[in-house]
Amino acid sequence: MLPATEKIWHNGRFIGWDEATIHVLSHVVSYGSSVFEGLRCYETTSGPAIFRLREHVRRLIDSAKIYRIENIGFSIDELSQAMIDVVVVNKLKACYIRPIVLRGYGDIGVLPNNPIEVYIACWQWGKYLGPEALAKGVDVCVSSWTRNAPNTMPTLSKAGGNYLSSQLIRMEAQANGYAEGIALDSSGYVSEGSGENVFVVRDGKIYTPPLAASVLPGITRDSVLELARAQGIPVVEANIPREMLYIADEVFFSGTAVEVTPVRSVDKIVVGSGQRGPITEKLQTEFFSIVNGTAKDRYGWLTPVPAMAGV
Repeated sequence: MLPATEKIWHNGRFIGWDEATIHVLSHVVSYGSSVFEGLRCYETTSGPAIFRLREHVRRLIDSAKIYRIENIGFSIDELSQAMIDVVVVNKLKACYIRPIVLRGYGDIGVLPNNPIEVYIACWQWGKYLGPEALAKGVDVCVSSWTRNAPNTMPTLSKAGGNYLSSQLIRMEAQANGYAEGIALDSSGYVSEGSGENVFVVRDGKIYTPPLAASVLPGITRDSVLELARAQGIPVVEANIPREMLYIADEVFFSGTAVEVTPVRSVDKIVVGSGQRGPITEKLQTEFFSIVNGTAKDRYGWLTPVPAMAGV
């Protein structure tokens, strides 16, 4: 169960955690008509700071636009400020932030004629795949479930309905004793995990699937690519055959929840030496030094949260 906080932001005002409810016949319940985001606020050496705040808000608005929610009712600036405010009002130094835009109670047909509701919640959340995963890596499988084919459901949108597929991938993996699953796209190439982007390292180069491989345009993915290029590590965005996972020197995930997490085996085939590889470790070190505030935020990724005294 989630650790409850005091307040949730709803359509411009704060309400109590237990007040954040919707009607069972809201459009989103029957049809999955929501878009959402996941952000982390880190406790840095200079105080709390939200990682790549405006980029996440922009993707939220883009996701909504794809599903013809063309007017959320709040600007990028307003939503960004609301996410800062929800951290402040809940007096959290580090947390996970979840904004949700959904179609609420109104018509019950597939064609939506429903009010748009916007919620922003936050809570304390640790390491998604366990505290040891960052150093020791995780065991994963290639899922029997394939990601959506082009022109079926838009994967560039972080939509609630898309995560029905993710649930199947994750549940299948767990049932078979794995921490996570990796899905292929409709052409049989590597796509992504249930909630993570995938990277493969071979002969000193980093390979990652292109956006056309039914992947979400991950903001942590973009951060990893930027860090790699800055360190002179060659990066290739290209279709990745399944078997490349088996002969890779390193494989790792990225995402808001998993951050940068190594993969130690795929389908019980050991990846590289079976432990975190040097490139993964190098990117991890650089990533965490920035988000924890021990290195200069040279990319402008962190948005400071004001002092909370008196809140």
